[in-house]
Amino acid sequence: MLKDKVLEALQTVKDPEIDSISIIELGMLEELDITPEGVSIKLLPTFMGCPALEIIRKNVITAVSQVEEAENITVQFIFHPPWTSDRVTKIGRERLKEFGIAPPPRHIAETGEWEADCPYCGSTYTTLENLFGPTACRSILYCKSCKNPFEAMKPVSTLM
Repeated sequence: MLKDKVLEALQTVKDPEIDSISIIELGMLEELDITPEGVSIKLLPTFMGCPALEIIRKNVITAVSQVEEAENITVQFIFHPPWTSDRVTKIGRERLKEFGIAPPPRHIAETGEWEADCPYCGSTYTTLENLFGPTACRSILYCKSCKNPFEAMKPVSTLM
């Protein structure tokens, strides 16, 4: 089925800044329409103004163009519904850890706080060192258990 082939192709499109995770695992795919007119893909950017969006668009078109039956491929970035860090899949969270980045932190409803586990030792005994990381979507944290600094994806939620 063409839709399955396109999804398989999209799975190969990695985040340009984190090459261990696909746009599917990041939860960026909002809509995939296959019609006689072509393939329409709607993606949610993880952050407004992300500088990698045009690279992602180009990579999506390149990957989907490899699917023999896929024609007239359009990629559109939409902003509603807003992307939230809850959209990162379970596999995506594991791939972030493998890359050395803590997945988006969990929201603790009772306290209103966010908790990020160390991607190296799994400890929750971590502290925010710098809100600003190497990209707009990441912060720098420090693990007080294993003494390693690490990056963590910033939480993006409709609760904030």
